[in-house]
This record gives sequence, C-alpha cells and structure tokens, in this order.
Amino acid sequence: MIQVRQPISFIATADPKCAHEFYGSVLDLVLMEKSPFALVYSDGGVMLRVQIVEYHHPAPHTVHGWQVANIENEMEQLMKRGISFLTFEHLPQTSLGVWETPDGNKVAWFQDPSGNLLSLTEFSVLA
Repeated sequence: MIQVRQPISFIATADPKCAHEFYGSVLDLVLMEKSPFALVYSDGGVMLRVQIVEYHHPAPHTVHGWQVANIENEMEQLMKRGISFLTFEHLPQTSLGVWETPDGNKVAWFQDPSGNLLSLTEFSVLA
C-alpha cells in the first residue's frame, strides 16, 4: 500500500496576536485556521502550525526556513517589511547577513516576535 505524506511544520508562541501580525502580515502567509491552540497557515502548500503555548523558550537553532531563488532580493523585500537579519560572530557574513557555505549555498537568519530562528537559503545547485 502506498502512503502519501504531507509535511507539517510547527512553531510555538506565547503571543498569538504578535505571531499573527508577523506570519500573516509581514510574511504574507494565508491564515487557514485560528483556534485557542494554534494559528494555522498555508506556507507554500505546507501547513505551518504556530502553536499557542503558555510559556515559550525559543530553540537556539533554526526551526523553520524557506528555499529561495535569490536570497538578496528576498532579504530586501523582508527588510522593507521591518525584518532585521542576524549576524553571528563565528560565521563570515556579508554586510546584509548572508553566510556562504563551503559548497556555495547562501543562508541568512532572522527571528519571529517569539524569538524563533528562521532562515532563507539559496542553493547553489538545485537538486
């Protein structure tokens, strides 16, 4: 029997109002459902569930990201919407905050209002 599986991504917040402003307005994702438990968005055909929790402690690593065709263009659009990109002292990054991996991929990071670490990645060669 063949099983078809569709991924679901989970992010947490203790402030659903700020999360909705960010994911719905700043990132322009479509809200599919709102409940006392989660804000559910369509993110490129994948379900993104922003779980509503009483207390939230963001992970120190990337929890969600997007593959993009041109990272600098995407960053410019997001910066116009108020997004600030992060720099890390242990990584060599451009003035915009782009790190190039040894194999030529480009990565940039930013946070949502809950401190969740998000990323953009431009792959040098798409599979």
